[in-house]
Amino acid sequence: MSIRRFNATAPGFVEAFGKFLALRRAQGTEDVHAVTAVIVRDVRERGGEAVASYTLRFDKIVVDAKTLQSAEIDLVEQAERCDPKVREALNFAADRIETYHAQQKPQDHSFVDPNGLELGWRWTPVDAVGLYVPGGRASYPSSVLMNAIPARAAGVKRIAMVSPVPGGQFNPAVAYAAVRAGVTEFYPIGGAQAVAALAYGAGDLKPVDKIVGPGNAFVAAAKRIVFGDVGIDTIAGPSEITVVGDNQSNPEWIAADLLSQAEHDPLAQSILITDDAAWAGSVEAAVEQQIIALATSTTAVQAWRDYGAVVIAPLSQAAEIVNQIAPEHVEIATADPDAIANSVRHAGAIFLGRYAPEALGDYVTGSNHVLPTSGAARFASGLSVLDFMKRTSIQRISEKGFHHLAQTAETLAASEGLPAHGLSVSIRRGGG
Repeated sequence: MSIRRFNATAPGFVEAFGKFLALRRAQGTEDVHAVTAVIVRDVRERGGEAVASYTLRFDKIVVDAKTLQSAEIDLVEQAERCDPKVREALNFAADRIETYHAQQKPQDHSFVDPNGLELGWRWTPVDAVGLYVPGGRASYPSSVLMNAIPARAAGVKRIAMVSPVPGGQFNPAVAYAAVRAGVTEFYPIGGAQAVAALAYGAGDLKPVDKIVGPGNAFVAAAKRIVFGDVGIDTIAGPSEITVVGDNQSNPEWIAADLLSQAEHDPLAQSILITDDAAWAGSVEAAVEQQIIALATSTTAVQAWRDYGAVVIAPLSQAAEIVNQIAPEHVEIATADPDAIANSVRHAGAIFLGRYAPEALGDYVTGSNHVLPTSGAARFASGLSVLDFMKRTSIQRISEKGFHHLAQTAETLAASEGLPAHGLSVSIRRGGG
């Protein structure tokens, strides 16, 4: 299978490579907003009746319009069916994710300036979080852990999970992950109607403050519509990996790493950056050999064929190419990975060394695998405890501090044409 190759030292590389990246990012943008808006509006107006109707129509299961529960699904019962080995693995992963995210909790802070003003900030968790978990092929228990555990670490008291259960089929591993991660409510509903129910309430499901978790195009559109009434995490795009490698790395290992993201989605992107064209050929050959044996080969072949690429570049140029891509994940499998990583400014997660496959980060390093995609690493970060907390500024102003600030505040209020602002200051100086 022919794969795109770029030479980073060739004239016009940055522009040509930029067009290649933009080609993929323009895909999958079918306009579903109008259909989604109708569903969201209906749920907002009719509540549980609308949710029950859409759930029967799309998922073929009956949920009670008030409780939004189904006689076919019990979360705890489903969790008990989880395979013991999978349960053990989820416990191991959960422990590591808890340890990592406990370190992220920010501290309150205050200080007194030379004029006697006490300034600072305080962090508090949001009260309630809605967790959307896809059903079907994209039903991943690890994602439940990655979304729910940081919320719990932040101190969120209420975590309401929604997930479609088409035909009554529900993944026991997802159920166990939900119980292990501290989900407090579960509703077997999905799609735009579930997002709307989380945002505005429906039946016994009370509104939440923030909605997190990936979904299909309708879920993404619904999150865009309700944003502002509630917070959202991000609009997730297809998976991405960039691997920077040298010829001392095992080409079969690197090929497997590239395929680890290609198998996710036909729009997934895997890019190899190396200074050795012959070694790159060995990696390509290993991809060709491995890809045919994958159970996910149909997806992986399409992603690798349409959006895979090899960039031949001096390793001294690798960081800038990574920054242009701003990938979800970047592996640096070279003799001195830090020399490159220290110049990488835009990446969701960085994996250093030849024994650092991105797949470990998906499950068990403890770091979060909910990461910015489609170049969003230029301005966004992966999910963390901070996403479930708010910072409130605090100011205690003494009389001395007031007089230090008052005249300047009055001047600025006057310059902006806001007399009541000025009066609220001048009246305390006896000038009102």
